[in-house]
Amino acid sequence: MNSVHDMGGMHGLGRIEVEENEPVFHEEWEGRVIAMRRATAATGKIRLGLREAIENLPAADYLRMSYYQKWFAALVEQLVASGLATREEIASGKAAEGSAKFAPAITAATAPTWSFQMQVSNYMLALDKPRRFGIGERVRARNMHPVGHTRLPRYVRGRVGTVHENRGAQTFPDTQLTAPADPVQHVYCIRFAARELWGEATTERDAVYLDLWEDYLEGA
Repeated sequence: MNSVHDMGGMHGLGRIEVEENEPVFHEEWEGRVIAMRRATAATGKIRLGLREAIENLPAADYLRMSYYQKWFAALVEQLVASGLATREEIASGKAAEGSAKFAPAITAATAPTWSFQMQVSNYMLALDKPRRFGIGERVRARNMHPVGHTRLPRYVRGRVGTVHENRGAQTFPDTQLTAPADPVQHVYCIRFAARELWGEATTERDAVYLDLWEDYLEGA
C-alpha cells in the first residue's frame, strides 16, 4: 500500500525515541483493547483482518493516533464488518432492541485459562511445490504497487538482494481475505545490502534482512 501506512525507510520523521523500562501498557484502557481483540478473535466470526482495518484508516487519523488507538479503531471496523455489532450499539454501549443474543466465546471465568498463543511453528504450512529460489541466489524485489495490504515494503521494491534462508511456507497475506489462486507460498529471508537500499551514505557492513513471499521476488 503506497500511503502513510508504509513509512519504512523514509526520511524526515525524526529520531526514534527509546523509552527506558517502557511498560507494556501506558494506560489501563490499552490492556482492555487487547482483551477485546482476543475476545472477538475467539468468536471465529471476524471477516476483516486487523492490518487491513488499520490500513483503511484515513491518513490524518493514522498519523495522529497512538498504537492502541489504531487497534481500537480497527476493532470497531471489524465488529461492524462482521455483523457482530452496529456503530450505534458501539457508541451507546447497549445492544439494540430486538437484536440477536450472542454467547461470548470467552467469559470472565474462562479468560484466565484461555490461550491466545501465536507461535510461528503453528503457522508453517505444507506446500507440495518446489522453491523457485535457492540459498545464495540473487533476487530482485518486484516493483509492484498493490492498492490493498502487502508485506513488501516500498523501500526494497526494485532492489536486489540475496536469499539468506528458507522460512517454510505460509499464507500469502496480500490476498488471504479474497480467495487467492495460490494462498500458500514459500517464504525466504532476503539480505539487502544497506547501500543497495540507501546508497553511499551507508556503510558496506550494514544490511537489512526481510522475510518475503515468493510472489514478491523475481530472478536478478
